[in-house]
Amino acid sequence: MTLPPTPASPDDLLRITVADWQAVLAAEPAAAAAWVEAAAQWGHADAQAVMGQWRLDGHGVERDPQQALHWFLRAAQRGDAMAANMAGRCHEQGWGTAVDAEKAAHWYRQALRLAALPQAQYNLANLMAAGQGTARDPSEAFALYRQAADQGYAKAYAKLGRFHEDGEVVPRDAARAFDCYRRGAEGGDFRGQFSYAGMLAARGRTDEAIGWLEKVLLSATPRYLRQAGALLLQAPDARVRAIGERMLARAA
Repeated sequence: MTLPPTPASPDDLLRITVADWQAVLAAEPAAAAAWVEAAAQWGHADAQAVMGQWRLDGHGVERDPQQALHWFLRAAQRGDAMAANMAGRCHEQGWGTAVDAEKAAHWYRQALRLAALPQAQYNLANLMAAGQGTARDPSEAFALYRQAADQGYAKAYAKLGRFHEDGEVVPRDAARAFDCYRRGAEGGDFRGQFSYAGMLAARGRTDEAIGWLEKVLLSATPRYLRQAGALLLQAPDARVRAIGERMLARAA
């Protein structure tokens, strides 16, 4: 697909169309990155946000977390909610900067001032639930998870399930926990898949549980695989223990 002319002035930014963006995103990565960076340099907020993500991922350009954060901050200052959320992620995870939970919380709140972004709701809720970078506030964390889940954000369902299972903030309710874990699992969240599998196994539905544990192997982080694998090694079913061993091997 042919790229549109590379922006060469602020006036050129006003002429960028949806079709132009589709052409850029479908183009060869290096050429697309050069076009996006030019638009970003001229102050196009969407291009700045995209450039931040591509610098973080190494898409069409050398991976550079510091430059990623630079572009996320520039886009956030122009009112891009997703860029503000990603600036928070950079500070929370230490991508291109020192780990700083307070700054992460600041940028998640900034994202939420700009838009009801489920990713930012979820990320800020995580900090509030743990008391990192902000006062611990399980009730507010629950409310934020609920808001994100109401927008279909699968990861939030898994967290809500934990509140219902443990009886924190809300009464203990195994049926609600089961439903939340199911929604998270079906939405592709590996935490939801693992928790849903656990509740299925507790109900004697081990074959179904094993199917969901296999899915956890496909997307969980190494850290989560280590934790989950160690737990599965204690399971009475040899098939489940074998999945635990595979989790630990994959995380090594």
